[in-house]
Amino acid sequence: MSTKVGKIAKMIIQDESPETPIQKKLGEVGKTLGVACLLICLAIFIIGIFKKIPVVEMFMTSVGLAVAAIPEGLPAIVTIMLSIGVTKMARKNAIIRKLPAVETLGSSSVICSDKTGTLTQNKMKVVELKDIHGKIVIEKEYKFILDLASMCTDSYIENQNGTLVAKGEATEIAIVNEALRIGENKNELYRDYPRIADIPFDSGRKLMTTVHKLGNKYRIITKGAPDVLLDRCINYYYNGETTTLTSNIKNKINVENLKLANDALRVLAVAYKDIDILPTKIDTTTLEQGLNFVGLIGMIDPPREGVKEAVATCKKAGIKTVMITGDHISTATAIAKNLGILRPNDIAITGAELDKITDEDLQKNIMKYSVFARVSPEHKVRIVKAFRSTGSVVAMTGDRSK
Repeated sequence: MSTKVGKIAKMIIQDESPETPIQKKLGEVGKTLGVACLLICLAIFIIGIFKKIPVVEMFMTSVGLAVAAIPEGLPAIVTIMLSIGVTKMARKNAIIRKLPAVETLGSSSVICSDKTGTLTQNKMKVVELKDIHGKIVIEKEYKFILDLASMCTDSYIENQNGTLVAKGEATEIAIVNEALRIGENKNELYRDYPRIADIPFDSGRKLMTTVHKLGNKYRIITKGAPDVLLDRCINYYYNGETTTLTSNIKNKINVENLKLANDALRVLAVAYKDIDILPTKIDTTTLEQGLNFVGLIGMIDPPREGVKEAVATCKKAGIKTVMITGDHISTATAIAKNLGILRPNDIAITGAELDKITDEDLQKNIMKYSVFARVSPEHKVRIVKAFRSTGSVVAMTGDRSK
């Protein structure tokens, strides 16, 4: 339970599911019927006493009336109607595990959605590569960035009917495919630069690192979020040389990153360093520091067909649509605007900014936010709880949803 997955599991276990709207309504109906029955039975009992009917007989009559007033058929009727709803949804390829979920889904007033693979197709394609001077014009520079980036992936290459095809996670597939397009094969690169260790990608630090043998030395390659990786770099690589990374150069890189993100592209940065001796301990502290920045990779992930129309339908139905993603806020904002999720008066916020807001302030202003970027699973739980606090029925969808 001390691991990241364990902590997420603990949050899910501790977070009890709220009553569904139909359960609340049935509870209210039950209370109303109960009180009404007691009052009527009491009234009949008193009337009987005034008419000098024996107390025992009136008591039995009142009890019998109370029992008869209990709607025994109500649970059965509700179950049958929900079953009909489940059957209708199943015909439309929507599988429901619990009956009350049918009615709850229909009562949703807020839909929180992941971006990648839910609002977008999760079919990445590399469309831009940039170095510190902007768009790359030197061919060997383009090749060098893709060589490093493709080696720092967990994807693999298969030969399908004579064609080399990359398999794995969508972002990494896009990088490896672009490398293949210019004649760079990851498998061949691994023969020249064997991969001997790695630090897997982590949503907290937003980086991935691989270690490769380079003759008698070692090459450390790191790729990840530009705003995070840039802080780990002390030099930049350009045209075969490394130079000190000044604040002015950092600003230029940040501007280029923002341009790509504003074009609704997912952006990854690539960096490396060569070392003579491999540290005894392989971790982020020993490897992901003192790097040489190489460049930015911009990838497009087109919106899913029908998503824009679905968001518009939700808006007409009075349902608020919210995007929750781990991507850069500019990328998330650009896509959210395109899909109609982020409207003129709505606000986009990052996970870092969210950490500075108290639960009380978040609950007070939660309906103003439509985009949450660079968030962690813990943030998602907090966001949903904040929306729930307003009395909203919240639906959460996406491959990374709780």
